[in-house]
Amino acid sequence: MSELGKALLGIGLFFVFLGALLLLAARIGLPLGRLPGDISYRCKNLAVFAPLGTSILISVLLSAFFYLISRFRR
Repeated sequence: MSELGKALLGIGLFFVFLGALLLLAARIGLPLGRLPGDISYRCKNLAVFAPLGTSILISVLLSAFFYLISRFRR
């Protein structure tokens, strides 16, 4: 049960860190959601938004973050 508590605490801290990063990105003007590659389509009764560029950027950043964490755990 102790391991589950540690895992939940770690996941919670990760989300706090991620939320702080997103707030910081909005404050400095990083255009998350409006990057090149983000698809936005609007017509009279339909709006479709696919943030492909933003998803790729976040994926690369998270991959680098987890790589560094795994590198330091060894």
